[in-house]
Amino acid sequence: MLGLFGKKANSLLGIDISSTSVKLLELSRSGNRYKVEAYAVEPLPANAVVEKNIAELEGVGQALARVLVKARSSAKTAAVAVAGSAVITKTIEMDAALSEDEMESQLKVEADQYIPYPLEEVAIDFEVQGYSARNPERVDVLLAACRKENVEVREAALALAGLTARVVDVEAYALERAFGLLEPALVDGDGPLTVAVVDIGATMTTLSVLHNGRIIYTREQLFGGRQLTEEIQRRYGLSMEEAGLAKKQGGLPDDYVMEVLQPFKDAVVQQVSRSLQFFFAAGQFNDVDYILLAGGTASISGLDQLIQQRLGTPAMVANPFADMALSSKVNAGALASDAPALMIACGLALRSFD
Repeated sequence: MLGLFGKKANSLLGIDISSTSVKLLELSRSGNRYKVEAYAVEPLPANAVVEKNIAELEGVGQALARVLVKARSSAKTAAVAVAGSAVITKTIEMDAALSEDEMESQLKVEADQYIPYPLEEVAIDFEVQGYSARNPERVDVLLAACRKENVEVREAALALAGLTARVVDVEAYALERAFGLLEPALVDGDGPLTVAVVDIGATMTTLSVLHNGRIIYTREQLFGGRQLTEEIQRRYGLSMEEAGLAKKQGGLPDDYVMEVLQPFKDAVVQQVSRSLQFFFAAGQFNDVDYILLAGGTASISGLDQLIQQRLGTPAMVANPFADMALSSKVNAGALASDAPALMIACGLALRSFD
């Protein structure tokens, strides 16, 4: 959506830097069908990224270099994203007759009215949304501003791996773009759909509610899959790495499912329910048509059925690649299990086709 800070290029790698891993995805398109050309996921050193901020540049740069080798991609330009909480957005009205350059000059002059930081510390971008509903001679312009350090540290991490950041996007807009691939598969009765996308990462769960394909509500809370990993580690005396592998690959004692996994799944249902209650309390909606599960935790077997059963709302695991072709170097099974965690990387890779 936003060409935040940068011009477009062909075949951009979508690179999502999360708190525990870096995810890389490369797409191509022929006709209106997409193809996954390359993908890989590489774990990050502990605390290299803390609450979406890059804390250890070297560690992230090295992980990016490894993920590039793993994916066997020759692309050198990338789209990355900053967290929504790092971005200020404001919709303002401007004269429809202005050219883009004139708008840019005017916004530079007026931006300090809208942005609470010194202007030399922020990167600004804008996108014309369409004519104003109130006045056909004006247009609605979405202004987005982000502290330069948030952008520069991502560019620097990519540079350590020999990559150039062509696009710096916002995670919410990347998610919106990837959701566009899933929406046609959702059945609607009449009128626009309201869909809750619950992204359960390692430490953070983000609820994004989309109405008619646009995000209307976002809420983050500290809860994630790491709690399950820590419980496995504590209960069975494993290292963090061993616990993480066992969680994915199995091989844990017989009591694991009932004693550890089931209580964690119950906790996820509670978190989803609570997040939705906050959304309903905020205003005009009192239900959603679908719940889509994203993030690494979404691939826990049976979680979608449990949520559907307890909350009475159709729930499913997000897979943006369901209708895509795969290149011969992509492992279909691995991609399917990582798919829900690749929503943001997918939305970023789609920037290649703007």
